[in-house]
Amino acid sequence: MTSIYDASGKIVPCTVIEAGPCVVTQVKTVEKDGYSAIQLGYDEKKEKNTTKPLKGHFAKAGTTPKRIVREFTRFEEGSKKSYGEVLDVTVFTEGEYVDVSGISKGKGFQGVVKRHGFRGVGDATHGQHNRLRAPGSMGASSYPSRVFKGMRMAGQMGNAKVKVINIQILKIVKEKNLLVVKGSVPGSNGSYLKIERWS
Repeated sequence: MTSIYDASGKIVPCTVIEAGPCVVTQVKTVEKDGYSAIQLGYDEKKEKNTTKPLKGHFAKAGTTPKRIVREFTRFEEGSKKSYGEVLDVTVFTEGEYVDVSGISKGKGFQGVVKRHGFRGVGDATHGQHNRLRAPGSMGASSYPSRVFKGMRMAGQMGNAKVKVINIQILKIVKEKNLLVVKGSVPGSNGSYLKIERWS
């Protein structure tokens, strides 16, 4: 993340995203596929690391193999896209709102204090030995004599699909295909994101 100043001189936290260029690798229609969508490919991939079916798939679009392929069903009515067409940041405008989804940072196996915000015992006196970050009582007496499903406990944290909605685009750098969006987005530096118009 970084920060920029707005027109009033207020500092705004933001994230810089490289968005494109993306190539249209497939166009789906209601007549042939049952629904309308376009498939976009991003980031070059070596030919030797691409399977033969995918080589043919990208060859039909007249482009080199791509590392990431994603499908978009939400786009402007009447905007016809063709195979091999290149889309960049010019499809967005400054000030509009988008949804950004990606895989969040994996944090491994974490306890209830870090994972769910439990306070723990909080007081190390009065006989408390090693219970400062323990979850505490979680069972339910003699009935039903078990722990309910969905109880907040320690476990795997992060490394899950996260979607952040309604993020404003603050600035567009067309020469480098960069989007500057307000706030944070899921994932670590260099990870892949899916950007859609907010609806």
